[in-house]
Amino acid sequence: MATEHYIKDYPRPQFVREAWQNLSGEWDFRFDDDNKGERERWYQELHGELKIQVPFTYETEASGIGETAFHPYVWYGRELQLPEHHEGKRVLLNFQAVDYLAKVWVNGAYAGGHQGGYAAFSLDITDYIDTAAGAVNRLVVKVEDSRSCTQPRGKQRWVDENFECFYVQTTGIWQSVWMEYVSPSYLKSVKITPDLDNRSVRFEYQTQLAADNLRLETRISTGQKTFKQVSLQADRAWLQLEVELTHEANGPWKLQSWSPAAPSLYEVEFILYNGNTVIDQVYSYFGLRKISIEQGKVLLNNTPVYQRLILDQGYWPESHLTPPSEEALIADIDAILAMGYNGVRKHMKIEDARFLYWCDVKGLLVWSEMAAAFEFNDSAVENFTKEWTEIVRQQYNHPSIITWVPFNESWGIPQVYTNKLQQKFTEGIYHLTKALDPHRPVIVNDGWEHTVSDIITLHDYVESGEYLLKHYADAGSILGGGVSFNNWKYAMAQGYEYNGQPVMVSEFGGIAFNTGAGWGYGEQVGSEEAFIERFRSITQAIKDTPYICGYCYTQITDVQQEVNGLLTESREPKIPLEVIRKVNLS
Repeated sequence: MATEHYIKDYPRPQFVREAWQNLSGEWDFRFDDDNKGERERWYQELHGELKIQVPFTYETEASGIGETAFHPYVWYGRELQLPEHHEGKRVLLNFQAVDYLAKVWVNGAYAGGHQGGYAAFSLDITDYIDTAAGAVNRLVVKVEDSRSCTQPRGKQRWVDENFECFYVQTTGIWQSVWMEYVSPSYLKSVKITPDLDNRSVRFEYQTQLAADNLRLETRISTGQKTFKQVSLQADRAWLQLEVELTHEANGPWKLQSWSPAAPSLYEVEFILYNGNTVIDQVYSYFGLRKISIEQGKVLLNNTPVYQRLILDQGYWPESHLTPPSEEALIADIDAILAMGYNGVRKHMKIEDARFLYWCDVKGLLVWSEMAAAFEFNDSAVENFTKEWTEIVRQQYNHPSIITWVPFNESWGIPQVYTNKLQQKFTEGIYHLTKALDPHRPVIVNDGWEHTVSDIITLHDYVESGEYLLKHYADAGSILGGGVSFNNWKYAMAQGYEYNGQPVMVSEFGGIAFNTGAGWGYGEQVGSEEAFIERFRSITQAIKDTPYICGYCYTQITDVQQEVNGLLTESREPKIPLEVIRKVNLS
């Protein structure tokens, strides 16, 4: 059930204002392979040679263009008209994701920019807008992309053709663009930290203040009933408040924790007052839940949780990384739950905030994984660190996210097994992540060659359940470095030891049918019966290995040339969902 103030297609459902304007739809568009647009001042008046449907990138059919060749410079333009009753308001222009370097002009004036293809950003464009009634404003965006492997790019190819598990690149605007209207004093963000053990929640507010004598009120409700209402003076940019969630006057009301079995959410309303006048009003929510690690187990709300995850790369045939609709995101979540999985590992992609919202609502656990760079140098370190910091801060409030995964399979840190500099980089990212969020586990290098991970994860695509069961029977040999796996990989990097962390197999399976096109892991199967038997065998072997406390199967859907999904690219099941569910829950 959606939260009370849910708005369909609202791009940022964790922080909702009712006054907003969706800028999705037709924009002018132009390639600029010679990079002459700025010299010729296209930002003053863009003569778009093409039309594009934002937020779909030009590489996709959904964009209306469908050109998969790489173009390093692209331009967008459209007219803006402000709604009525915006007088006295600041105008915030929001981009949920633009890959890779964005530059923004309003009415020919440079309004700001952003570097990083997966983090959201916002610009205050008030000073560049003509606010007169009926005035037409001009918004122009230039996006610069590259084939550099020092920028986080995930599964986006850096050559002309797809290869191995790398797909068509994503260039430009690929998530929602929208505007919202705020008073000169407004709430910029709220970091929400629930504390299950102490039955409380902490709010850390960031404000933009342009007046004195402001008051910030926070109302917490459940079941449309407000049971807590607290206020504090808004006299500085950063404020903090801790609120107990128990309340004697509420009679039979009880604490509600968040879990996959019961994803209860508390709704929150933040109201900023100037005297008795409401000048900002934001709706949010949180889940009261705790993630911890004890004695080699991951605990959810102080109880061990066995994680049955599925790998999800978040691609669609017509729109690639961009979800074709909010309904498509919901359908994927529903399919995952129907197959008996209780979580998802979002692989090499920072997913649309609406996906995380529906995971919060429906109770699907999430591992949030950064898109990799593929070189290690000072530039790559700087690019990665800045964007990862933005992402952790932006996704922090989602209760469904229970694990951070900054690196995968040594991508971007190719010599981490022995190289001290790369090892220190992973340690630095681990501790940076913990400084921002000390409450969630961090897996610094998912798959192998771990340094300081909170969970030790292993990737292994062997086809035999019998082999898996035998090979992983001796935990000491696998985790102590005496035995390799998956083509001579080791669990720990040199100089690091296993210290009793939980162990999970976070990639396995990847079974594909023999269709004569595409690839999967291992021998392709020729029948549904063979598929089910292999799936059952390897899944059961992992579940029968006592020290392994969860798994992640590869993967939910086919992706371009990779045809090892349980569903096709168009989301048609290859195997009845109830069969998969029975194996997972047996």
